[in-house]
Amino acid sequence: MDRLLKKLLLLCLKKIDYGSAIAVRLTKITGKSKEPIHPKHFLTLKPWYSTYVNNTDRVLDLGCGNGQSAIKISKISKAVIAVDINNDSLTIASRSAGRLGVKNIKFDKANLEGKLKFKRNSFDKIIFLDVLEHLQNRDQILQEVKRILRPGGLLFLGVPNSQTSWKKLQRSVGICSFSDPDHKIEFSESQIRKLLSNHGFTIKNFGYDHFDTPLRGIFDVIGGFSLPVYERLSSWRQEKTKKNPQESGGFEIIATNS
Repeated sequence: MDRLLKKLLLLCLKKIDYGSAIAVRLTKITGKSKEPIHPKHFLTLKPWYSTYVNNTDRVLDLGCGNGQSAIKISKISKAVIAVDINNDSLTIASRSAGRLGVKNIKFDKANLEGKLKFKRNSFDKIIFLDVLEHLQNRDQILQEVKRILRPGGLLFLGVPNSQTSWKKLQRSVGICSFSDPDHKIEFSESQIRKLLSNHGFTIKNFGYDHFDTPLRGIFDVIGGFSLPVYERLSSWRQEKTKKNPQESGGFEIIATNS
């Protein structure tokens, strides 16, 4: 009975994750954005990998979503191609770029489960954030990334960490611990390091995302209403990660096509 009650409690806590989807809508409702955009995109004008991009780079954003990463990186790169399978996301991305007068981005539709249409060595940098875990054909897409990324080019990869205390607690009572029901896999640090090595990538920098907590969805909803409070909460999560990197919700990896 104790295990059953614990499982019910954890299932209730897990429902809080839906707050992230609510927060996306709130940013538009509260006038923070013309488009429904997650509040995390308003916290910084420069992504964590921006210091590795320069104005001669041709960049590809795989699984660009609403285009916020592509738009930010377009300001410091030569050209950006951003692809996604979701037409609605591409429409939002195109409108956002147009509203800002961004001219050096091309948005296009692509299915990352299949072969990519780009030629060998087409890009200097590739952005691949929070997408790999959604794909079945992970070996194929990494082979494609290696093919279209020039030798010595950089891959900016973000994936979820499967080994946080919150996720282990869920698994201990038989609950799927994935942070998104569409995830096909989540990674331990050793798993993602091995996967990249197997595909000929050398890790240049291995970083850690925000502290994993079941209250993440509540924090996101707060961000939909108040960005200053959300920023303070995000800073707290970052400080927690510095002290306990193994509790990071995800990994931020810069890898070289070696």
